[in-house]
Amino acid sequence: MEPERIGWTERIGYAVGDLGFCLYWNTFSVFLLIFYTDTFGISAAAAGTMLLVTRTWDNFVDPIMGMTADRTRSRFGRFRPWLLWMCLPFAISGVLTFTAPNLSPTGKLVYAYVTVTLLMLFYTMLNVPYAALLGVITRQGEERTRLSSYRFVGAFTGNLVVQGTFLYLVKTLGRGNDRLGYPLTLAVYGTAAICLFLFTFGSTKERLQPVRKSSVKEDLGDLTRNKPWMVLAAVNIMFQIWVGIRLAAQVYYFKYVVGDAGVLATWSWLPASLLKPLSTWSGMVATWMLAGTACSLLGALSAPKMMKLLGGKRSAYITLSLINAACCTALFFAGRRDFFLIFASQIVGSFAGGPLSPLVWAMFADTADYGEWKFGRRSTGLVFSAGSFAQKMGAVLGSAVAGWLLFYYGYHPNVLQSANTVFGIRMMVGLLPAAASVLTAVVALFYILDAKMEKKIGAELKERRALAGAADSEA
Repeated sequence: MEPERIGWTERIGYAVGDLGFCLYWNTFSVFLLIFYTDTFGISAAAAGTMLLVTRTWDNFVDPIMGMTADRTRSRFGRFRPWLLWMCLPFAISGVLTFTAPNLSPTGKLVYAYVTVTLLMLFYTMLNVPYAALLGVITRQGEERTRLSSYRFVGAFTGNLVVQGTFLYLVKTLGRGNDRLGYPLTLAVYGTAAICLFLFTFGSTKERLQPVRKSSVKEDLGDLTRNKPWMVLAAVNIMFQIWVGIRLAAQVYYFKYVVGDAGVLATWSWLPASLLKPLSTWSGMVATWMLAGTACSLLGALSAPKMMKLLGGKRSAYITLSLINAACCTALFFAGRRDFFLIFASQIVGSFAGGPLSPLVWAMFADTADYGEWKFGRRSTGLVFSAGSFAQKMGAVLGSAVAGWLLFYYGYHPNVLQSANTVFGIRMMVGLLPAAASVLTAVVALFYILDAKMEKKIGAELKERRALAGAADSEA
């Protein structure tokens, strides 16, 4: 029987879950490294290594969590109850991660290792089941793309909230003391995230159930033989690497490359009320991020239309990745006072990049269908957890590489940077993301699940389930 049509309450309920995650995830991606280097007092190299070690270990928890979720049995389903169980520990761990106790240099590193490890563990225990929900709410391919699109509307909305309020809240709640402002801001975000996760838990429904029971060995074997998933995992890793480098570097770019007050002299013809937020580097980076996230949100909303216009998920992903690479390249060549080019590259690149994540996660749902079609077993949680593994592995490498590159190019916090350091920061927001984006497009060429094959798999699975249902009724 074809799954029932998804209503707006459930669509919104699924979408706001990622809003809750991105209140934390965007905070970590953008502000954690600069919190460690400029407030907590950890060197860029030590912070980069710490992020690599702690978050690499956490990545191997993802498949375990996926298989655990696949085997969870409760009156709430397999995936939804984890949103209920883990939302409070996740919120608390975020506050602790951005707390800066007075410790020795060694003590600071130990504290950072412990808190980030706990944070990412709780994130995994929430995010893997949440992602897997997409694969069991509906089997309809177009509806999955739509749900994935709405999910990333929620994600980009969370990014907008963080980018528009984080620095303000740190300053206001801390009354000028960043060591106080950071944890209080995370407490506000954590409270909001808990409410959003509970709404997702209460408004969504799991409709698709496993075809038959399978062993851990069978599940892992199916995954390694699932060629579309392998390609998609590689694509996701490379995508997250360039996103991680760029996110970590953008604050440094405006603080140390662009600097204060440049827009006032360049765009003096604009109303003073518009120029005031752009008079400082922090105002410029907030405006730049908000503009990019707003365009990413619009891009995410356009994902279903982009998919149709460009001939399917794969071709849309490739085309949009190349456009995004061109925009990153333009940013590298922009001068520190070329504000039109700086902002135009962000706006166009963000709109082109907005559909990429919705497309990828809808494609992961398709690889779960492919596994069921090919091997006769469905391991939705494992497929999505392994996809989350690839996502976080890329983000880990991106954050670590950002820290190492800052160290390599001679970065020192809160001082005027050398020409070599400025060049390195421009590389991190421009050419390196562009190169990685082109590489993702090349690898995506090997993804075999085009629109024609998706329809074939969907039709055959529907027929198999109808036959299985008829056999069960006869028995």
